[in-house]
Amino acid sequence: MSDQNFDLVILGAGSGGYAAALRASQLGMSVGLIEKSKVGGTCLHVGCIPTKALLHAAEVADAARDAAKFGVKATLEGIDVPAVIQYREGIIASKYKGLQGLIKARGITMIEGEGRLTSPTTVQVGDSTITGKNVILATGSYSRTLPGLEIGGRVITSEQALQLDFVPKKVAVLGGGVIGVEFSSVWRSWGSEVHIIEALPHLVPMEEESISKQFERAYRKRGIEFTLGVRFQSVTQNDQGVVVTLENGATIEADLLLVAVGRGPATAGLGFEEVGVAMDRGFVLTNERLETSIPGLYAVGDIVPGLQLAHRGFQHGIFVAEELAGLNPIVISDVNIPKVTYSEPEVASVGLSEAKAKEQYGDAAVASYEYNLAGNGKSHILETAGSIKVVRVVDGPVVGVHMIGARVGELIGEAQLAVNWDAHPEDVAPLLHAHPTQNEALGEAFLALAGKPLHAM
Repeated sequence: MSDQNFDLVILGAGSGGYAAALRASQLGMSVGLIEKSKVGGTCLHVGCIPTKALLHAAEVADAARDAAKFGVKATLEGIDVPAVIQYREGIIASKYKGLQGLIKARGITMIEGEGRLTSPTTVQVGDSTITGKNVILATGSYSRTLPGLEIGGRVITSEQALQLDFVPKKVAVLGGGVIGVEFSSVWRSWGSEVHIIEALPHLVPMEEESISKQFERAYRKRGIEFTLGVRFQSVTQNDQGVVVTLENGATIEADLLLVAVGRGPATAGLGFEEVGVAMDRGFVLTNERLETSIPGLYAVGDIVPGLQLAHRGFQHGIFVAEELAGLNPIVISDVNIPKVTYSEPEVASVGLSEAKAKEQYGDAAVASYEYNLAGNGKSHILETAGSIKVVRVVDGPVVGVHMIGARVGELIGEAQLAVNWDAHPEDVAPLLHAHPTQNEALGEAFLALAGKPLHAM
């Protein structure tokens, strides 16, 4: 193979890598995009998109099961897993084809193969040296496990969970974060018994505590079991199932153990440290403008310490492309990146929790209001419970929005605009929200904090 030269070389074509490539090409740069597997990365092929397809299938199952309460005669005869897989794979194939077409239309050169950084400006792919005026590292992440906990057989990660061709009768889930609770939600909707094990004191532990407590009540009501504040000790397995032992001596028997303890940076063996890139436990260290310890060499997405979210990767990729083009893009801190957990109920948040806001501004300088979705017409129609909590600085801007309930992920757009534009509740209160929508609940919370509640005391 012949050597190739570009304005920008990107190692990895997941969310961060391909976003950087698309924006850079738009800004007139020649781009070489290196990928050992498929453009789209984890999110498209084994992460965000396939899991949300399963969650929608789970929502449909719940709707069929509960149809009678809405006056609809329907029965749930079971889950046709091969048909669910066909539906899921059809979505992935369509999005993949569209992305390939977009990459081609933008004149981006796809380079297939595993790349290794050999200098701040070169990546080796097989026999070819790919040279760029600048290089972006965007190699993504992998499903982590715990020390001594081997993946295999009936001990699986989310990637193996996506490939299951049956509905397990009982599943133990190690980890009560986003991945763990989303798969738990799917399996419970499909009729499985589920037991979540979380070492921290709450499910979805990175969320506002009041939201986590409501989430736990909702999962308890759904019949999902969970053990909190106790660490995993060991697991044994045989042809019939697994036995999980916790540090307090309790045991949990199940067909499978899903290990959902987070994701690690996919950086091992790629030459980063040899070239002199500063690292910490496998993560690539950068400044706030995503430049590594080597000038002109950048990193984006899951390999940069912080939130591991596809849309953070998108934002990183766009940011670096614009930085290289001299556009001086603004920095978005991780705390102001929206987060959504697509379970039933959904959880969505952006900005500071009330506790963090008080740490930053002082107790007396922070006010909050929590609006119960019981007062919202559309939420009543959907038969969902939950709340929307808005945190503000007294006489100042909204600094956090935290939500729980069916479909609240669709409200996060307005919430993140309010937080990132430093909007005061008084600024937002006059703006109308269509009726009946769940958006009205967010509006009611803003109204209350502005001192003029309409449907709330």
